[in-house]
Amino acid sequence: MGNEIGNLRASKFGQLTVGSIMEKAVQSGTKDDDAKMLASYMMEGFGSIPIVDGSSKLVGIVSEFDLLKALRKGKNLDEVLAGEIMTPNPVSVTQDTNVLTLIDVLQNNHLIRVPVVDAIGKLIGIVARRDLLRGYLHVTG
Repeated sequence: MGNEIGNLRASKFGQLTVGSIMEKAVQSGTKDDDAKMLASYMMEGFGSIPIVDGSSKLVGIVSEFDLLKALRKGKNLDEVLAGEIMTPNPVSVTQDTNVLTLIDVLQNNHLIRVPVVDAIGKLIGIVARRDLLRGYLHVTG
């Protein structure tokens, strides 16, 4: 098994980094955005919305699950702020993260996508499982 992992790391796919497959045009919100606005972003195809502070540093994330949980509690999404329902300090990766490490991060944390941050925690993108598959298909033809 160790040899198989070594072969995968040496493959074209195994050499990819998050920076080469991530989505750079990422929709984000702030703690003061209402949940209804975040829900509307999700209708545009974003399954979760990273929450940033005034300097674009990642401080949380709101997922579809968080919105559904608020609805289940009888909340009106117009009256719920992102800061009230977000997951603080979410799992994130950097653009230098290897794709094999990214697979482990996604699987170990049961995630569909993770925010990508720079060295000081500023949001610079988002990467999803489908981006990994797209990267694999691209390099293997």
